Amino acid sequence: MSARTDIQIITQDGRPAFVVIPYEEYIRTHPGEPRVPENGYIPNEVVKMVTLDNLTLARAWREYLGLTQVQVAERMGITQAALSQMESGAKRMRKASVEKLAAALGVQPGQLMP
Repeated sequence: MSARTDIQIITQDGRPAFVVIPYEEYIRTHPGEPRVPENGYIPNEVVKMVTLDNLTLARAWREYLGLTQVQVAERMGITQAALSQMESGAKRMRKASVEKLAAALGVQPGQLMP
């Protein structure tokens, strides 16, 4: 029997505190959790929210990631009302706002542009 070497145990004060596992294993063991594709693609679930529910990409991403407007607004350093305006799609967002929102959501700016 060979021992796995791709798992790392991190100790604090001589006791196990954290376990680091390969990303592929994490994805396999946590399939229901939302993921942001690294290749700039938009997950099917987000596309469905945009096309079937008529949501903006900003709102669809936020809902897909399970975040509230308050949480995202706090990450951005803006008010919830300001984020709500951005999500409404009534006005086109400035490039700086898109970049700030993307950083708060953990996505690429291009993933927020139609």
